[in-house]
Amino acid sequence: MKLPLSQPHTRLGAAAALAVIAMAAPAYAGPSSPGAPGVIAPPAGHKVFLVAHAEGVQIYTCNAATSAWALQAPRAQLYAQNGKTLGSHYLGPTWVANDGSYVVGRRVAGVNVDPSAIDWLLLEKDASGPGAGGDRLTGTTYVQRVNTVGGRAPAASQCHVPGETAEVEYSADYYFWKRSGS
Repeated sequence: MKLPLSQPHTRLGAAAALAVIAMAAPAYAGPSSPGAPGVIAPPAGHKVFLVAHAEGVQIYTCNAATSAWALQAPRAQLYAQNGKTLGSHYLGPTWVANDGSYVVGRRVAGVNVDPSAIDWLLLEKDASGPGAGGDRLTGTTYVQRVNTVGGRAPAASQCHVPGETAEVEYSADYYFWKRSGS
């Protein structure tokens, strides 16, 4: 026996179908954290809101008096997962988004994961500000540098000329954190 579909049953069926779909699809919560060692994890109450891949150089200056190379500054371009340029990274350390907003960090902690690469770091916001085109980075509270490749200072035995500079290629992923709920 065929039962006629009445309007209330149709609405109930559609509502049930939507409920099943809603429960099956996970909510997008933004980028996930990098799973970095705890020593460079931001405190509770913060969440990742932006991930950028950096390609560039770490610039070192020779201090002949100590026969050592000192970090002068990084210089890198920041890229989104799709390859589009997000901004740049330079002395400070400073990160600037394409909209002109910026964040300056201060080192909190570091850990060496690979002896051939620069350390993974946790940096806390020291200053930030909007740009002419927006405020993408102004809410940043912490920046993590992880997945580093290269960037280590040259060997001390190569430091002979005071003031000589060396640019060492590196890449890294930067995770930008903000307060949860903001």
